[in-house]
Amino acid sequence: LQSTSPASLARIHATRRTLLTLHRLQWRQRDAVNSMLRDEDLPLSPAVKPYLRDAHDHAFQTLDAIETYRDMVVGLMDLHLSAASHRMNEVMKTLTIVATIFIPLTFLAGVYGMNFDHMPELHWRWGYPAAWLSMIGIGAGLVWWFRRRGWLGDGHRDADPR
Repeated sequence: LQSTSPASLARIHATRRTLLTLHRLQWRQRDAVNSMLRDEDLPLSPAVKPYLRDAHDHAFQTLDAIETYRDMVVGLMDLHLSAASHRMNEVMKTLTIVATIFIPLTFLAGVYGMNFDHMPELHWRWGYPAAWLSMIGIGAGLVWWFRRRGWLGDGHRDADPR
């Protein structure tokens, strides 16, 4: 499960196909032995009948084992796809956090990047440092809040998610 690569998923699918083929072949073999047991016109000695019944029982046991393995492979496929989905969700969470941090900063940079002369902050002595401090403050505040919520890994989760 550490590697949810397409190659491992392909191996799981190949194993599933092999098990389906084995199941189909074993089913035919069981039917052939069963028809030999039921056919009264077949010239078989009575000493052979117990061996045929034994082969029939073995065919049933083999079919049962194949179905168990097939169920295990289906469960493995589900687990593989679930792990890949979980990893993708973690990546999406990280990308969302990064976007959430940079959206307000992009807005502020866009506002102060407009080419207007009638913005009072442009003529204020501390306008440029105030813009930088507000962007750094907003970014740091969001990072702090995400850490506190446990979304960045280092913080603790609040009991109340509001």
